[in-house]
Amino acid sequence: MLSLLVFIAGIALLLFGMRFMRDGLESAARRRMQEALKTLTRNPLVGFITGTVITALVQSSTAVTVITIGFVNAGILTFYQAVGIILGTNVGTCITTQIISFRIEDIALPAIGLGALLIVVPRQKSLRCLGQSITGFGIIFLGINTISDALEPLKNSPLFVDLLAQVSSNAFFGVVAGTFFTALIHSSATTTGIVITLSRQGLVDLPTSIAIILGSNIGTCITGVLAAIGTPPAAKQVAAAHVLLNVIGAIAVIPFILPFANLVETTAAALPRQIANAHTIFNVLSSLAVLPFARYFARLVQKIVPD
Repeated sequence: MLSLLVFIAGIALLLFGMRFMRDGLESAARRRMQEALKTLTRNPLVGFITGTVITALVQSSTAVTVITIGFVNAGILTFYQAVGIILGTNVGTCITTQIISFRIEDIALPAIGLGALLIVVPRQKSLRCLGQSITGFGIIFLGINTISDALEPLKNSPLFVDLLAQVSSNAFFGVVAGTFFTALIHSSATTTGIVITLSRQGLVDLPTSIAIILGSNIGTCITGVLAAIGTPPAAKQVAAAHVLLNVIGAIAVIPFILPFANLVETTAAALPRQIANAHTIFNVLSSLAVLPFARYFARLVQKIVPD
């Protein structure tokens, strides 16, 4: 019971850290982000680069997707311009996963302390936003530490091991689990952070982790779908494009998870790094595969969600 409470507390810290860091980065860059989204989207390639860079800066594909839906809803962007941005958000969000995969938990408390000082002491808004981001960064790793401590006793729990074995035996179950959990907590980065923590405890292998990550990419679309409710068809098409991109990518990879895992194993020695690399490779390849056919992809989405 105590381990469960500690685990829930760790997830809460991780979610709060992600949100706190994202809000700080977004507050610092909101105006520039909005201007960039409005002006640097002449074609899908430029939109792709813009979406990648902005998502990497604000550490939230969901925030960029929701803002894009808002711009399309307001008539500032066309749906065709938004397609490139959506493809870019999937790549930019990989930065968070790469950071989490490194063992830098020891800097959690110093980062929280430094960030708190920057929030309290300076009068400049930019420094306060920076402090908020650093504090959120530290809280993320504090949450990961807490989750790791909570999972330690579960190594010897037959029930938990059997549950993971059920997920490991079927990639589809892993994708469904990742989808529902991410839809519930509205954060694919948190799901990936938990998977990386499980891998450090030896509780999940690489193929299972990849399946859950594929599901987390689908689950993170739920916020965009909710934001598109009640909007004109063009805005709904943006949310549909995000969903379709990740669903098609997952369907394409599921039959080849084992060969894909074997490929990813060559990229790093440590399992957490392999998981982060798998997430990055999948997102980059799926976006680049669609980018040259962005116009046809847009037409497909428009057939699914007609004007």
